[in-house]
Amino acid sequence: MEITLLFFRGVLGQQLTNFGPAIAGKTATSAFLTLSQFFCRDVDSSVTRIQQCRTPTPFGNFNKSMNSFNPAVKTAFVALAAGVCLLFAGCQTPPTAALSPSPENAVPDPAIILREGDAVKISFAGAKQLDTEQIVRRDGKIVLPTFGEIQASGLTPAQLEKQILTNFGPQLVTKEITVTLQSSQYPVFVNGAVLRPGKIEPTRPITVLEAVMEAGGFDYAKANLKSVRVIRTEGSEVKTYTVDLRGALAGKPSVPFYVRRSDIIFVPEKFTVF
Repeated sequence: MEITLLFFRGVLGQQLTNFGPAIAGKTATSAFLTLSQFFCRDVDSSVTRIQQCRTPTPFGNFNKSMNSFNPAVKTAFVALAAGVCLLFAGCQTPPTAALSPSPENAVPDPAIILREGDAVKISFAGAKQLDTEQIVRRDGKIVLPTFGEIQASGLTPAQLEKQILTNFGPQLVTKEITVTLQSSQYPVFVNGAVLRPGKIEPTRPITVLEAVMEAGGFDYAKANLKSVRVIRTEGSEVKTYTVDLRGALAGKPSVPFYVRRSDIIFVPEKFTVF
C-alpha cells in the first residue's frame, strides 16, 4: 500500500507540472478529477483507433490502443488506476473473523425445544385411550382431544409434560404423562455454489455436508470446499463459522458439523483470474 501511494504521488506530481495552470494549486481531489476529465476527453477522441484494432489476443486490442495514446495520457491512466485502487482499499471495512468449528457443533443440538410443525406423541399411563399424536400449530399450540388446547412451542418435552399435568391433572386418575418428539422440521438455507440453492426442511439432525447434498450437491466447477460458511444467529449475536469439507469428500476421517434451526450455509466460489 505504501509503495503504491508513493508511486501515485510521484505520477500525479509529474502531471501537475505537465498540465500547468489547468490543475496547479488545486487540492489532490480536484487535481484527480481534472486528470479524469482530461483522460476521458482523449479517450473519446480515440474511440475509432480502439475499434480499428483487430488483434485476436485478449490483451492485444488494449495494448495497441494504449500505444496510440500520447505519453501524458498513458501516465494519467496509470495515475487514475492507482487512485481508484487506493480509494477502494481505503473504504473497505475489515471483515469479521470467521470462527472455527467448536466441539459442541460436532453433535446434534442436545436442547430439544418444540417449534411450529413438530410432531409430538402424548402418552397417558393407565389411560391408553387418551394417547394422541399432534402437530404443533403455527400459533404454537396443540390440541388434546379430551382436554383442549395447550401451548407447546418454546417448551421442552419435559416442560410440556409438567404443563399438561398443571392444566389437566385434576381430571387424571394416574398423573403420569410422557411427551415424545416424533419428528421436527426446521428450516436451513443453502446458497452459493450449489445446484439447487434455497430452503430445505430436514426432519432430523443433519450435518453441513448433508444439507448441501439436500440442495443438490456442490457445483464442483465453482465451489470452494475449503471455506464453506455457516451463518448462525445465537441470541442477539450473528456468528459465522468456516467449515472445510475437503477431507470428508476425500474419504478422510473428519469431525462433523451439525446445523441448527435457521442456519444459513453459503458455499463460496473459487477465486479465478479469468
